[in-house]
Amino acid sequence: MRNKKLLGGAVALLSASMLFAGCGSRSEPAASGSAGGAATKVAKIGVIAPLTGDLSVMGLGIKNSVDLAIRQANESNAIPGWKLELAAEDDTATPDVGANAATKLAADKDVVGVVGTLNSGVAQSVQPILNSANIVMVSPANTSPNLTQGADLANPKRTYPNYFRVCTTDSIQGPFAAQYLFESGVKKLAVVNDKKPYGQGLAEAVATKFKELGGEVVSNQTVNKDDDDFSTVIDLMKAKNPEVVYFGTEFQLAGPMSKQMKDKGLAVPLMGGDGIFDQKFVDLAGAKSNGDLATSVGAPIESLASGKSFVEAYKAAGFSDGFSAYGAYAYDAANAIIASLKKSLPSASDASSARQATIDGMAAVSFDGATGKVGFDEFGDAITKTLTVYEVQELKWVAKKTGELK
Repeated sequence: MRNKKLLGGAVALLSASMLFAGCGSRSEPAASGSAGGAATKVAKIGVIAPLTGDLSVMGLGIKNSVDLAIRQANESNAIPGWKLELAAEDDTATPDVGANAATKLAADKDVVGVVGTLNSGVAQSVQPILNSANIVMVSPANTSPNLTQGADLANPKRTYPNYFRVCTTDSIQGPFAAQYLFESGVKKLAVVNDKKPYGQGLAEAVATKFKELGGEVVSNQTVNKDDDDFSTVIDLMKAKNPEVVYFGTEFQLAGPMSKQMKDKGLAVPLMGGDGIFDQKFVDLAGAKSNGDLATSVGAPIESLASGKSFVEAYKAAGFSDGFSAYGAYAYDAANAIIASLKKSLPSASDASSARQATIDGMAAVSFDGATGKVGFDEFGDAITKTLTVYEVQELKWVAKKTGELK
């Protein structure tokens, strides 16, 4: 499935017997399409995510999970008279490419909503384009608080009324991580970030809260997103004797950092946010990654009945790539859009005429999703603030503590 952009018009339409009857059904994989050929109008849900490159493991999980939600909606005839299709665009985790993807989807009159993006930095370039086109955007993964509340968090102001997310933000995730570390007895913390909006914002939130709690940030360093040798930064941190290193970044940098830390004698846990919560981190960090930590949004998917149903349905679909860290959130994001489409599409003459009504209907969306309760506050942020700390044990991520910021 790599290196392909799945436009809705190119998605093969298979018979209803091959589609999903609902979560947990066991059937062969089918492309997004209508049930029984009864639909007469087409509406597309776009995806903007990295489908190639280092972060494609997460992006493909997002795309496939949206595809699953669309298949199930079509099979159940969720919106009579309408067929939903998938329109997926690769943003390569790059803002400029993401902007081009948004422009392409906005120009497609059948697109009524978009699930994406993975990266907060890419979201900044996508938001204004989709907002100008009156297309709802629901992110499964963006955690920068500025995307919903503006640059001045002390005086929050919603900039883009079309933008929503189903995950909690770094203004909660960062302090939650700091709280966990301090309550675990950590008093000396080294902090490093990759200078990107996600990594920098998360690292700053951790450092601020850790100091407020009474801890000491003994080192605060930066690296570049393309670095592969962290010797200088590791030497600087090692000289300060931290008990934990917090790295605001994604797994493709965090894994090598963890490995190089241990190889150079800085044998302390590396901790990161949801961007490192993937098995790829462990693969890159190697045999000494046991004890490393990550926070991720929500409770463990497998701990929720609805989450288990999603996992079963995803596996039954036969996707060649796993759902990864954000698959369940992408599934919920797509179903949030579909919930609004159930009200906006029936009276619409065509898909584009339902765009604004779909945005307007998002405030009323409320359901129990794969990740828990799905709904949005006045800023478009997720109403659920639950987070989980995970630890690498026997080279696998294991849930350590689930809760909310105190």
